[in-house]
Amino acid sequence: MPLAPPAEVRELYRCPRTGRPLRTDGAGWLISEGEGEAPRYALLSDTPFLVDFDRSVLDEEETLATHGASKVERQDYRGAAGMVKSLLSPEKDGTQHNVARFIAAVKERAERPRVLVIGGGSIGRGLAPIYDEPDLSVVAFDIYASPYTQFVGDAHAIPLADESFDGVVIQAVLEHVLEPWRVAEEIERVLKPGGVVYAETPFMQQVHEGAYDFTRFTESGHRYLFRRFETLASGSNGGPGLQFMWSADYLARSVFRSRAAGKAAKLLFFWTQYLDRLVPETYAVDGASGVYFLGRKTGTDFGPKDAVRHYRGAQRAPS
Repeated sequence: MPLAPPAEVRELYRCPRTGRPLRTDGAGWLISEGEGEAPRYALLSDTPFLVDFDRSVLDEEETLATHGASKVERQDYRGAAGMVKSLLSPEKDGTQHNVARFIAAVKERAERPRVLVIGGGSIGRGLAPIYDEPDLSVVAFDIYASPYTQFVGDAHAIPLADESFDGVVIQAVLEHVLEPWRVAEEIERVLKPGGVVYAETPFMQQVHEGAYDFTRFTESGHRYLFRRFETLASGSNGGPGLQFMWSADYLARSVFRSRAAGKAAKLLFFWTQYLDRLVPETYAVDGASGVYFLGRKTGTDFGPKDAVRHYRGAQRAPS
């Protein structure tokens, strides 16, 4: 994986409270430079914990005591489990196409573009090409420590320098943040002018990760979230067929109070996701499991009336 070298990433670190550069104190802490307030951040097992805990869902004492262990159980899908996972949740053709387009767009910007992956504790479905692309320098973080990340951080206050990235990827994260508009503003801040963002977010999908699940977006609402960006592409990512399979899963697990029953129902109805290939985009938008946005930072506003005009679903009034 072409993860950016530690020295390159250290130069980008900024205090999530003050925005100032950070320096090491030689005693396991990173300290905000400059006069006045000098917040400090733990450095444990070579992993910086660059979180403003006063404004985060994370508890500082617990996070540091566990060295950033995930609050949510994360399964390792290998062997037979991996085969079942691939059957029930194959990589979406749309994601593969969009990721290829994202990589092409950032490679137009620099000889070795720098890409930030928000929520990179695991490699998301369809995102492997970003990590496999030798011409990209990847920086990744999450709210828990992982072999795939360089630091622990909270996307509400990304602890990295302004205008330091050519691209940002945020997949299946915005539903887990309390203030997604702040995260979108942070993405805009760390992107260089003309930088590219790729986001995937659930629309009609059940609660997952328990207490750490907060928000859903229609395609139009998702587009408006990135209103300071020019649209390169936007639409559904997983249509009503996929959503139907998820609904069967959660209906069965709710009726029988059993996750195993849900998995059985999911296996029974896994084929419905392939019906999405027959669904026109206008109908998919209205019943999508998830939505995506690929855009370029321009600083121009996409206003409220633009959001209404943007709607692409099947419920448009006849002209």
